[in-house]
Amino acid sequence: MRTLILLALAGLGAQLVDGSLGMAYGVTSTTLLLAMGTNPAAASATVHLAEIGTTLMSGAAHWRFGNVDWKVVAKIGVPGAVGSFLGATVLSRLSTELAEPVMSLILLGLGLYVMSRFTFRGLPKGQLGKPLRKRFLSPLGLVAGFLDATGGGGWGPVGTPALLASGRMEPRKVIGSIDTSEFLVAVAASAGFLLSLGSQGLDFVWVAAFLIGGLIAAPIAAWLVRLLPPRILGSAVGGVIIVTNVRTLLKSDWIAAPAGLTTFIYVVLFAVWAAALAYSIRAYREEQLPAAQETSTASV
Repeated sequence: MRTLILLALAGLGAQLVDGSLGMAYGVTSTTLLLAMGTNPAAASATVHLAEIGTTLMSGAAHWRFGNVDWKVVAKIGVPGAVGSFLGATVLSRLSTELAEPVMSLILLGLGLYVMSRFTFRGLPKGQLGKPLRKRFLSPLGLVAGFLDATGGGGWGPVGTPALLASGRMEPRKVIGSIDTSEFLVAVAASAGFLLSLGSQGLDFVWVAAFLIGGLIAAPIAAWLVRLLPPRILGSAVGGVIIVTNVRTLLKSDWIAAPAGLTTFIYVVLFAVWAAALAYSIRAYREEQLPAAQETSTASV
């Protein structure tokens, strides 16, 4: 029961972050399952099965608050589904000994990307421009979907920054559209895992625990997307992903690091993480100063 409560809380927290940032549900949840000793393919399958429900709820909530561009959802979601099905098939055929460090490397890379992106740049605010074209969205969806299935997460970390960097959509619509299109990715990945693995290694009670936590958080996250400081959340979540997956790699047969070296690496990682959070908080406060000054001047 304690494990199920922890999983439900993890699902709630991951969905709050995902619904606010447009990323990190799959990466965070899969990282937790790997740390608990779950088979990599089963971990990704568990998360994607839960995501069928959470992304449906999240998409509906984002649509309700006007955060969705349906043209973008269609153009990126369909190729994303193709990529995720292929990724699920590939991961299912890898041995556990190989798959765990490979997945941890992918997750570590995504964690580094998330933390560095939000620490140093925050959410880019480009000028709204021309509509995004299919020749840009289709390859992006294919790659992001493949990484999402093989790494247990990647749809948001790849898709959200790419759309934000284009400067052609409001940040809230980028997040809402990515979260909504992820439903197609989750369905396709789940189908791929079930066809390749059957129910082997899957604990549907765990799926339900993740699902319940995510369903509770989804509408809250869609509402909070304009209120929470994404820059700080991105740095915090990125740090969690980095530390956890470095731990997995250090314990793997690839490295098998001695205790002294492991402790030193943890100290360095936590110091870097703390510095990133401090930088994000300071940068966020500086970003708010001009707006606060304008409000103060206007009131005078």
